[in-house]
Amino acid sequence: MRFNVAAAAVASVAVLSGSAYAEDVKDESSSSSTSTATPSASKVAPKVATFAPTKLKAPFLEQFTEGWDKRWKPSHAKKDVQGDEEWAYVGEWSVEEPTVYKGMEGDAGLVVKNAAAHHAISAKFPKKIDPKGKTLVVQYEVKLQNGLECGGAYMKLLRENKALHQEEFSNTTPYVIMFGPDKCGHTNKVHFIFNHKSPKTGEYEEKHLTSPPTAKIVKTTELYTLIVHPNNTYIIQQNGENVKEGSLLEDFTPSVNPPKEIDDPKDKKPDDWVDDARIPDPDATKPDDWDEEAPFEIVDEEATQPEDWLPDEPATIPDPESQKPEDWDDEEDGDWVAPTVPNPKCSEVSGCGPWTKPMKKNPDYKGKWTAPYIDNPAYKGVWAPRKIKNPNYFEDKNPANFEPIGALGFEIWTMQNNILFDNIYIGHSVDDARKLAEETFFKKEPVEKFLEDADKPKEEEPKKPASPSDLKFTDDPVTYIKEKLDLFLTIAKRDPIEAVKFVPEIAGGLAAITFTFLALVVSILTGGSSAAPAVKKAAADAKDKAKDVKDKVAQATTTGAETAKSEATKRSTRSQQ
Repeated sequence: MRFNVAAAAVASVAVLSGSAYAEDVKDESSSSSTSTATPSASKVAPKVATFAPTKLKAPFLEQFTEGWDKRWKPSHAKKDVQGDEEWAYVGEWSVEEPTVYKGMEGDAGLVVKNAAAHHAISAKFPKKIDPKGKTLVVQYEVKLQNGLECGGAYMKLLRENKALHQEEFSNTTPYVIMFGPDKCGHTNKVHFIFNHKSPKTGEYEEKHLTSPPTAKIVKTTELYTLIVHPNNTYIIQQNGENVKEGSLLEDFTPSVNPPKEIDDPKDKKPDDWVDDARIPDPDATKPDDWDEEAPFEIVDEEATQPEDWLPDEPATIPDPESQKPEDWDDEEDGDWVAPTVPNPKCSEVSGCGPWTKPMKKNPDYKGKWTAPYIDNPAYKGVWAPRKIKNPNYFEDKNPANFEPIGALGFEIWTMQNNILFDNIYIGHSVDDARKLAEETFFKKEPVEKFLEDADKPKEEEPKKPASPSDLKFTDDPVTYIKEKLDLFLTIAKRDPIEAVKFVPEIAGGLAAITFTFLALVVSILTGGSSAAPAVKKAAADAKDKAKDVKDKVAQATTTGAETAKSEATKRSTRSQQ
C-alpha cells in the first residue's frame, strides 16, 4: 500500500484551518515545486528623433519654422456676441517646443498661451485653394499639454476674400470648413461643419455632421485628418485610423438639398375641423342607484377594542429623565414643565388612550359620475396643411465642390492654455499627408506614449508577510502550509514542545495523519470490504481527535501568552517601584 503523506498533511491542515480549499490545495501542492515565475521584460525607451523640415510640397504646409510670424497674424478684433456683452481677442500666441511628453527634438508648434481667454490668429495662403473636382485633405496635430476641460482646438478654413484683413479675423469671418476637437462638459466631439451656398437664394447655411466622432482628450500629440473626395464621400481619421466615413449628402443636418415639397404657409385649419378622436357618450345617463354623496370611507362597525389596549394610559408622559435647568427662574420663565416622551407601555401593546373604531373603505362609494367615452363619429383625423412645391428647392449633386479657400485660422476660447498646433497640411494628396505624418507624428508618437506610461502611477506589488505568523491560509494555501511546516520542523529540532505551542496547526495536522494512517492499517488487517464502516468511523474519530489536539494546543498557546503578558506586567510594576 502506498500512502501520500504530503497530500494528507495538506488536507489535514486545511481542515484545521477551517478552509474550503483543501482539494484545490491538494492539486496545487503536487505542481508547486515545478512552477517558476517569469519576470516581465522591462520596456526600452524608443529613440528620440530630431526634427527636420519636410521637403514635401503642398498648397499650404506649415511646420512653424523660421519666418512663421510673417505668415501668421494675431487678431485684435472684438468678438461679436449676442446682447451688450463684448469680448476682445486678448489671448497671446507663441511658437515653442512642447513642455509635456516631448517626442521630438527641435519640433516647435503654435501654442495658446492664456487660459480662460479668447484667441484668434490666421495665415493667408500663397494662392487660393479651389477644391472643385479635387480631393481635399486637411491634416494637423493637436497637443493638449494641460488637458482640455472646456474649450476648442479646431481650425477654420476661411473663404477666399480679397478684403480679408488678418487683424480683423473673428467669429463672424466667413469660413468654408470648420474641423477639429471641441470639448466642454458632456460635449466632446470632432467638429466637421461646412458652409453651403444655396444656388437658389445665394444664402449660406452651416451643415453639421450629425454623429461626429469623440475627441481624445490626452496630453500626447493627436493627429486629425479630414479627407473629402469629389464623389461627396468623406473620411475622418485620428492618428491615421479611420473613425468616421460617410456622405455629404446623407450625414449632415440640415441636409444639403431641401425637400421638394413644404407645408403651405397660407393653409389654415377650418373652424369646423374635428380632431377629437373620442368624445363623452351624449346618450349615456347616470344610473338611478349612483350615489355621488357616498363618502370614500366609513366607520368599521364590526371592529372591537383589542384585549391589550390600555385606555387609561396616556400616549405620552413627562420625560422622567428630564430635570429643571439650574438657571430656570419661575418668576421670569414661568412654571417649568418637563418635555413629554412616548409612553413606553404603549409600545408593548396595541395602543393607549381612548379607543375609537377605525375607518374602512366604503363599498358603496362610486364618486362623481361621468359619461363613458365613445368613438367620435365626426372625427376627421389629425389636420395637416397641404403640401406645395418648395420655391427654394434645388438639387446640388456635388456639395464637395466647396468654395475657394484663402486662409486658415484658429478662433477659439479655452479654459486651458498650452494647446499646441503643428505640422499643418492643406492640399489634395492623401499620400503626401501620410508621408508628412510619417516624418513627424509617427516618429514622436511612440516616444510620447513611453513618457506617458512612465508618468503613470506604478501599481504596488502585493506586500509580502513579514513572518510566517502573518500568513493566511485563504491567501495562498500552498505557501501557507510550506512555510508553517518548515517553521515547525526548524523549531522541533531544538524543542518539540515549543514547536507544538508555536505552530499548533502543523501539530494538529500531523496528529490527524497519524490517526488516519492507523485507521487504514487496521482496516486492511481486519480485511476487505466489511471493514469499510470501521474505516469511516476511524477517519471520523481521527478528525475529532485532531480537532481536540488543535483546541488543546491553542488553549495552551493562549494560556502561555497570557502568562507571559502577566509576567511582563509584574516586571514593569517592580521597575517602577
